[in-house]
Amino acid sequence: MLPEIGRIVTPDGVVNGTIIVEDDRFEGVIERDGKPSGWVLPGFVDAHCHGGGGHSLATGDADAARAAAAFHASRGTTTLCASLVSSTHEFLLEATRALRPVVEDGTLAGVHFEGPYLSKSKCGAHDTEVLRDPDTAELAELIDAGGGAVKMVTIAPELPGAIEAIEFLDAKGIVASIGHTDAGYEQTMAGIDAGAQSATHLFNAMRRFDHREPGPIPALLDDERIFSEIIADPAHLHPGTMRFAFDVSLPGWTLLVSDAMEAAGLSDGTYRLGRHEIAVKGGLATVAGTDTIAGSTITLLDAVRNAVNLAGQSVEAASQMASATPAELLKLNDVGAIESGKFADAVVLDDDLNLVSVMRRGVWLKV
Repeated sequence: MLPEIGRIVTPDGVVNGTIIVEDDRFEGVIERDGKPSGWVLPGFVDAHCHGGGGHSLATGDADAARAAAAFHASRGTTTLCASLVSSTHEFLLEATRALRPVVEDGTLAGVHFEGPYLSKSKCGAHDTEVLRDPDTAELAELIDAGGGAVKMVTIAPELPGAIEAIEFLDAKGIVASIGHTDAGYEQTMAGIDAGAQSATHLFNAMRRFDHREPGPIPALLDDERIFSEIIADPAHLHPGTMRFAFDVSLPGWTLLVSDAMEAAGLSDGTYRLGRHEIAVKGGLATVAGTDTIAGSTITLLDAVRNAVNLAGQSVEAASQMASATPAELLKLNDVGAIESGKFADAVVLDDDLNLVSVMRRGVWLKV
């Protein structure tokens, strides 16, 4: 499963050698002389995912969540958050309660609410009928229902009540992420000052940059308090835009996300995301009958390859953006790096970044 001598990406740099595993944890790395072949990366950490392999994370169904997590793990994503799309408060409460045990047993790393506190003009594939202003009482109920499962909430900072909601989430240790927003520069900065820590799929579903009305993008890119999600998929971002974001934000503040929906890994056809029917053609997912992009069909492995092959990043930088940086944002101390004491999660690739094998918690998975 492991190359005899692989290029192992560690927090201290690339080491030519092999990993040592004891039970479900890394015990260390042994350096070896000789010519290395292939790569050994820490397992990927996806903070923003709606499903994959024909299974949805957005429905709040525990069995579907386990199946989606298994699919992504087989592609190298050994740590996964379930992203729920905008819906009624009652549905989100029910979904959170259903997913709580899947988080508690370690199958999922947490729950991310991508909405319903989003701008109607930048709603993307979210149903405008359920969008509403942020409500701390609603958030308190959702957090209580999750019992520690809730990790992140996407909020448009220009909405009434948004600043109070961001402050509330920050006080609870939950990531408030700025996204699906028509905010101006100053409104975005107010959200950051209130405690927002990340940007939900930077560039996508945001007011565009203008040199006189810069909007949210430069505020989010420039502030070291913000981690920026990037969907490294040419359907979402031109490779030049990816390269620009990586070079400005840097790997320590940039996390690759899949934003995958249930069609990831499957052929073209008709699927669902939240309340919408989704048409997938040529790997591009759109709300049926429109040109509105509805998530992606990539995995984080695809995102890593795209970061390297399309946007000119090193394998080490892409690895950091797919593992260590999202783990830091979500405060997941046991994953994200090949380091003694952390969970033995690893992705083995050949020299051309083709998948060879995946280890999760010290066990080799079928890929």
